[in-house]
Amino acid sequence: MTTLAFIALLAWIYLATLHGRFWQGGPLLLKATPASLPEIAIVVPARDEADCIADSIGSLLAQNYAGPLQVVLVDDNSTDGTADVARKLPGSERLRIITGQPRPDGWAGKLWAVHQGVSQTDAELVLLTDADIVHDPAHLSSIVAKLLTTRADMVSEMVQLRCEGLFERMLIPAFVYFFQLLYPFAWVNNTQRATAAAAGGSVLIRRRALDRIGGIASMSSALIDDVTLASRVKLGGRIWLGHSTLARSIRRYPEPRDIWNMIARSAYTQLKLSPALLVLSTLGMGLLFVVPPVAAANGISMGGFAWTIMAATFWPTLQRMKQSPFWVPFLPTIAIFYMAATIGSAWNHHFGRGVVWKDRAYSEPQT
Repeated sequence: MTTLAFIALLAWIYLATLHGRFWQGGPLLLKATPASLPEIAIVVPARDEADCIADSIGSLLAQNYAGPLQVVLVDDNSTDGTADVARKLPGSERLRIITGQPRPDGWAGKLWAVHQGVSQTDAELVLLTDADIVHDPAHLSSIVAKLLTTRADMVSEMVQLRCEGLFERMLIPAFVYFFQLLYPFAWVNNTQRATAAAAGGSVLIRRRALDRIGGIASMSSALIDDVTLASRVKLGGRIWLGHSTLARSIRRYPEPRDIWNMIARSAYTQLKLSPALLVLSTLGMGLLFVVPPVAAANGISMGGFAWTIMAATFWPTLQRMKQSPFWVPFLPTIAIFYMAATIGSAWNHHFGRGVVWKDRAYSEPQT
């Protein structure tokens, strides 16, 4: 245990000092006015989102962007009247609703919907966003300004996630924390590094960049679609990833099983569906998050030091998400939950259930 605690301590020293400063607040999208006003199409795939579509689409139709703008809602075979709710919104003259066609073999459901929406427009810029995201009136202008000032091909933001219920407050901040651990934003935004990632809730991309990579069809079966898109755009282009206070998710995760399913949807795909990588990932998470508190409980000081560094790296994420420091020492327990959900994701895959989301199952996920 002493040896494991020493290795864990070295690992946390590395992560805290040399791993792209992943724990920091990261770049933040600020309110800004773009120098020019290119035409924009906003594509929103929606499947049974009647409970939140009014807030989402309504916020897009209320944007203060002064340039040409169209919102394309792709109704992906909803059964709850999602499209009917959207049609009644003020400003619907700028809204185009497309009825989704049956999903062809080899396509992930969301990407098939996005592809249909993107195919309906030739706008210079395309904003890809989700049906559960609410946008500040200045959001579109600000993200366009960021794209133009950074001369990026694609700009994406980690939107604010809902943290209201007990289990959301306990488990959701760690989702952002682990995402930053996997994809340090400083490395994503560095053109000299291969690390690429995006947050699918808000992605603004230039049409020419989308055409360059072969459009949405070039990644038709990707289940981690945001990271896949970022990886392809960064090959020969520039991307920017940051945090946002101008867009927020209203998706509710009231019970642990809801968060479990959100993690399991793509966790094993992230590991390339590899049992070997699953084992290595589980061992690595155990070393980083389980060994330190166990060692500390057994009086091994190096375990306590490692746990302290771990806690210190988690606190900035909780601060940004306006959560209590009460959750800081519980990160090891939260990590075990995420590890278990990842193993559950692998179980689903190998026993034929595949990836399930919005009542759809896919058996041929690819990254």
